[in-house]
Amino acid sequence: MPGEPKTQMRTAVLASGTGSILDAMLDEGVPIEVVILDRPCGAAAVAQRHNVPCEMLERVSFGEDFDRYAYTDQVIASLRAHSVDLVIMAGYGTIFAQQMFAAFGGRIVNTHPALLPAFKGWHAVRDALAAGVKVTGCTVHVATAEVDAGPILAQEAVRVEEGDTEQTLHERIKQVERKLYVNTVKDIVERGFVL
Repeated sequence: MPGEPKTQMRTAVLASGTGSILDAMLDEGVPIEVVILDRPCGAAAVAQRHNVPCEMLERVSFGEDFDRYAYTDQVIASLRAHSVDLVIMAGYGTIFAQQMFAAFGGRIVNTHPALLPAFKGWHAVRDALAAGVKVTGCTVHVATAEVDAGPILAQEAVRVEEGDTEQTLHERIKQVERKLYVNTVKDIVERGFVL
């Protein structure tokens, strides 16, 4: 009803790395109910420092015996246990099985270090340099079963400088990405829906 206060979206961050995106979101007041990790990583310390619950759903295999379906079911169960509305992927290293997108379709956001649809995949910065582009950037998008193919929510360009290495370019992209991703997620939480 008009005039009634909106129920705040409940969010979860899925992380596998240093936790720099998680840290930026928490510093900017993004309300995060739980952080879920697929491996031991720096994001655990970030969650602890901000007093945010953290769950380790460790991926024990990276080989052919990895049961993607069973692992995805574990993550879905954890998200549901925390009544999560919005899933924020922050450098999460595991690709989910289809049931994740059935359970949270249209409510999973991700960031990618290129201007999608260019340079999809895990080596986007390396691929951009190899292609000789003068401009690349970052994209915030809705995650779908097809990797790096969901609707684009926001993009920002980053110029490729002479002498850039994969590391120097990626660091500049990350600086832009943290701000763009945080602002996009804050907008989603404020309005109460993704698209």
